[in-house]
Amino acid sequence: MKRIASLFLACVVMLAVSAQTARQFTLNLTPDGSATLAAYLPQSPTGRAVLGCPGGGYSTLSLQNEGHQWAAFFNKQGIAYFVLTYRMPKGDRNIPLSDAYTAMTTVRDSAAVWGINPYDVGIMGFSAGGHLASTVSTHADWAVRPNFSILFYPVISMNERDTHKGSCQNFLGKEGQNDKNLVREFSNQNAVRRHLTPPAIILTTNDDRVVNPVTNGIAYYSAMRRAGNDCALFVYPTGGHGFGINPKFKYHEQMLGDLTNWLQELKAPRKEALRVACIGNSITDGHGIDMAEQHGYPAQLQRLLGNGYHVKNFGVSARTMLNKGDHPYMNELAWRDAQGFCPDIAIIKLGTNDSKPENWQYGNEFEKDLLQMVATLKALPSKPKIYLCTPIPAFKPSWNISDSVITGNIIPIIAKVAKKEKLTVIDLHSQFKDDGQTMQRDGIHPTEKGAGRMAEIIAGSLK
Repeated sequence: MKRIASLFLACVVMLAVSAQTARQFTLNLTPDGSATLAAYLPQSPTGRAVLGCPGGGYSTLSLQNEGHQWAAFFNKQGIAYFVLTYRMPKGDRNIPLSDAYTAMTTVRDSAAVWGINPYDVGIMGFSAGGHLASTVSTHADWAVRPNFSILFYPVISMNERDTHKGSCQNFLGKEGQNDKNLVREFSNQNAVRRHLTPPAIILTTNDDRVVNPVTNGIAYYSAMRRAGNDCALFVYPTGGHGFGINPKFKYHEQMLGDLTNWLQELKAPRKEALRVACIGNSITDGHGIDMAEQHGYPAQLQRLLGNGYHVKNFGVSARTMLNKGDHPYMNELAWRDAQGFCPDIAIIKLGTNDSKPENWQYGNEFEKDLLQMVATLKALPSKPKIYLCTPIPAFKPSWNISDSVITGNIIPIIAKVAKKEKLTVIDLHSQFKDDGQTMQRDGIHPTEKGAGRMAEIIAGSLK
């Protein structure tokens, strides 16, 4: 009787999928077919896609409840859905990671054929699959990093005391568990990066005794919130571990509604939008502005420019243009990501921290280093239009920042490079000189209102 009921349920699922799915096929990701990608393409595509990573403790895969049975849910919303059958690590973390990277590459490379927006490809993971999904979200190069993450009761920590022991041993190997640096590196709450880690939704239960939500999913949410990144957290009172899309889960309908609403609120850039990379220091980063990802100058610039543009914040606090400065920008992940973004427009706003005496002692190399950055951007396939911003005024000498060095030395070099390379200068320093009331108490960083003023000046130049 149970077998008949199971067969009936399988038939119902297949009918539900077929009603919403235009094409279904499976691709081999490895020559021997041990890693595969099952595709469910919707009848009415919106351009969004989700790559699913089932769980199973990195020892097996829950391919139905946490895999194929989700196809109808996504296809009904016009979302292309893919199920990744990844190989088990057996102590070699690079095995499942390489499968996930190959899957992301395959989806993006086939975007035009499959009706997908390559800037709207998310990843979804369950339990250990949640660890794989969050690892791709925090460790992958820009080209294969997802645009958003859906994490169900995820393993986040690789510390056996905080999480599922089997997942740790299978992913890192028993020897890897003795490597504190490796454990920390792949405890993914430690790998969240401001502006660079994609938006996420985390769904878990309070009574999960397999993967502690406090030291895993909630730890990831906390890291995202501290970074000011977009993140949502749903903790259901009961349900234990592994509920997936099982309709017997008490909060099944509520969970599907929460996920649907989050997806609907998640705005994606248009495929043809002009990509704008905002490169800079803490003023670009949004230092001192809570939730700077939503309220810093790049975010406000996005709202001013509209959906014909795709603006991304690549600012990093305390960074210098000078490669011999205390914190060179060109050593940062954000710089590599800015290149991976392949912008159509690049806005460079560096120089404030270079004015410190300990950095400006190498000031004779500022021009060379700025030219290096410009040359690197010009060599990108997108051949971006480059704008050089003069630093906004330093209204106070906080942290040894010197406005006299900015005006007397740095701005003339920026003007010289712009003339030599035929670039446009956005003179923030002159246009911001009467806006001291929009600065934070340190006199260096703009408030949210000041960031809006910056956005207005830059938008005016771009348009």
